[in-house]
Formats: sequence, C-alpha cells, structure tokens
Amino acid sequence: MNPPVRARRRFLGITAAVSAWALVPASLRPARAASATPTAQWRGVALGADAELRLYHPDPRAARRLLDQALAEVQRLEKLFSLYRPDSALVALNRQGHLDQPPADLLRLLSESAHYSRLTDGAFDPSVQALWQVYVDHFARPGAAPDGPDAATLQAALARVDHRAIQAGPARIALLRPGMALTLNGIAQGYITDRVTELLRAGGLDRALVDLGEIRGLDRSAPGQSAPWRVGLAQPQDAERIHTTVEIRNQAIATSSGYGTPLDPAGRHSHLFDPRTGRAQPRYRSVSVAAPSATTADALSTAFSHMPLDATAPLVRQLGLRAWFVLADGSVTAQGRDAPSAKSKDRI
Repeated sequence: MNPPVRARRRFLGITAAVSAWALVPASLRPARAASATPTAQWRGVALGADAELRLYHPDPRAARRLLDQALAEVQRLEKLFSLYRPDSALVALNRQGHLDQPPADLLRLLSESAHYSRLTDGAFDPSVQALWQVYVDHFARPGAAPDGPDAATLQAALARVDHRAIQAGPARIALLRPGMALTLNGIAQGYITDRVTELLRAGGLDRALVDLGEIRGLDRSAPGQSAPWRVGLAQPQDAERIHTTVEIRNQAIATSSGYGTPLDPAGRHSHLFDPRTGRAQPRYRSVSVAAPSATTADALSTAFSHMPLDATAPLVRQLGLRAWFVLADGSVTAQGRDAPSAKSKDRI
C-alpha cells in the first residue's frame, strides 16, 4: 500500500490507498506497470461538498471517456436535487408545492427517503427545510437570542415537517401541507455516489474509489488479489486527528457532524435537525456509518445523529452495518461487526 495521504475532507478522508496499478482491471494489465499516476482525475464541488474522482486505466482515452460520463452524471443529478440552482427539479417542487411528471431519479430518491424515514421512526425526514429557514432567519437578525428560535416559532415550523405528507408517484409529487419544502442534502450525495459507482462498473472498471461527498469502493477482483482501502474518521474538533481507521472494499462510508455547518456564531446550532423536536443540536459530535451503499450510509448517519444508542444498535445489527459515534466527552462508541458493546467507550 502507498503511504498515507492527508485527508481532504474535514471528517472523512482516505488515509491510505492501494497502489494505483491495482485499480487497473487485471485483464488489461501489461506485463509491467508503466505508471502509478491516475490517468484521469477531477476535483470540484458536488451538491456543496468537496468531491473527487480518480480513475486508473491503461488506456488514457478510455479513462477520460469514463470520467466525462461520470461528471455528466453528477451534473445531471445535481440539476435535479440542488437547493441552490433555480432550474433544479427540487427547487420547482418546493416553489410550487407539486411537480408533474417528475424525473425518475427524483422519484426514486424520494422513495429511498421514505424508506429511511419509516426505518428510523421519522429521525430521517427530507421535509426539515422549513426548520433550516427558521434558524437561518433567526440568526440573521442583529442581537438574535443565542438559544435559537423561540418555542412558538419552532412549533409553527414543525407543522410543516412530516415525511408522511410527501405524496410521490410517477405522475405527480405533491407536498400536502402548505409551506412545506424538502431538502435532499442528507441523502443525495450518497445517491449520486452510488449512481457514479454503478456507471463506472458498467463502463468496465473492476476497481474504483468514488468520493462525492461520501466515499464508496468498488472491487470485483478475486479474494486476495487486492487490498482494501483505508478511510480515516477524523475527530470533529480537530481534523488532523484520526479517531478510527476503517477498511472498506465493496462498501461505502459517510459521516455527519454538526461541526460541519454551524448556524450561529457560537457553533451551538447545526444543520442537523431533529424532525420531531426541531432541535438543531445533535446528540453526538459526529456519526459515521459504513454500509453496502452510500445512500444507506448517508441517510443513516444523518438519522443516527438524533437517535439514542439503544435505538441505533438494532438497526446496525439488522442491516449489517458498522457505526461510530463520537460522544460529547470525546470518547468513541462503535456498533456493528467486530465492534465492542454499544456501552463501551474508547477515549480519543
């Protein structure tokens, strides 16, 4: 394996990578490796998060073609899911309260969202955009109360938050409560990561690593022919400190942390809202989830941020996940395969 490289993202980064040559499909390797340098790479922003694609292929033209296809897919999906593009399908849905003949990917992602909302008893809910607006408006005012919006304001916003009031079908998506608005930021990055990974696999890559806000590894090599990727989970208050190193192969990993997007100058309130209470102060400093898909990892790291450990543990076991919770005192609790009990803590 190559020496560790510096984590690019604040909470989640590749701390070590297999040799670039190992990413080349075995059937395409010549007798000797000519270079361990990516034949095509891109760094940019997708849905507001740092993103990176690195492709390794013996044919630079094939690598460039796959990279162009991947970037086109990112742009296509961002045009559907973005809250900041005035021409996005999501902005149109929020503005009108309905969307006729919705794009298939938007419908599919809302179906996925509904699944995770039911699975977590509403801890994951894409209709929390109303809470975002309330908090942003509150802290934009001079002399805003540091405790956040008052109870009456929060209750008025919560009347517009309910995943069960999203009606989605092939002919029409409708928001059934006046003033409702959706955000897909807690799941869309994972969904896009999955779609790009599938595109690269369909394009013939046996082994790839995709980082589009969440990280997913693809590996179709025979057992023992390749090493797993190692992903470092950073301490939320000190990105230079890695509290856990996780190995992934055909898995994805996502991290949610309130330290990523504070809403107030003191950093007490974050973009991670509890859909049931309106609270913007997560239980944990950060939550990381490793799952078979980036969509799952993204949605559940978001939901777990407001769920007690005795509620997350059954889901981790049921779905075969791994999860890491950085608690308020800086200790780490791990759940899932090869993890200690949910009550155990490892000081970092």
